[in-house]
Amino acid sequence: MIKEIHGFKTEYDEKTEKAVDYLANDLDKEEARVFFDQAKLRGYAEFEDDDEGQYTLKYKGDNLYLLIRRN
Repeated sequence: MIKEIHGFKTEYDEKTEKAVDYLANDLDKEEARVFFDQAKLRGYAEFEDDDEGQYTLKYKGDNLYLLIRRN
């Protein structure tokens, strides 16, 4: 699935729906932008949500990001 989060096209699956909600609704645009900017600059950004879920946001190129869950 693909969803635009604060203007950033993000690919995700059912395992990462909580992280999508966290980025889109719990963080304001500027807070979330830090993760997207870091992912674009370094290729990835790691973060955790309010429930301590571990996630990685990867930059795939062409303004598309991929959200994956870490165990």
